[in-house]
Amino acid sequence: MDKEAAETARESLELVFRMSNILETGLDRHTLSVLIALCDLGLNPETLAAVVKELRRESGTNQVSSNSNLT
Repeated sequence: MDKEAAETARESLELVFRMSNILETGLDRHTLSVLIALCDLGLNPETLAAVVKELRRESGTNQVSSNSNLT
């Protein structure tokens, strides 16, 4: 990747990260970068969004279970 393309990619990621923060998605730059790369490879963005939601739901369920085991 040449210098100009790398700079464009960084600027694009920064813009997506700002939008993500405005929408309060809770996604970090690394996660957004991975999701963008998957979209670039042809994966359906709506499917990826559904996967992220499901992983968060499962993670939240696991955290509740872990916390209830502490009491």
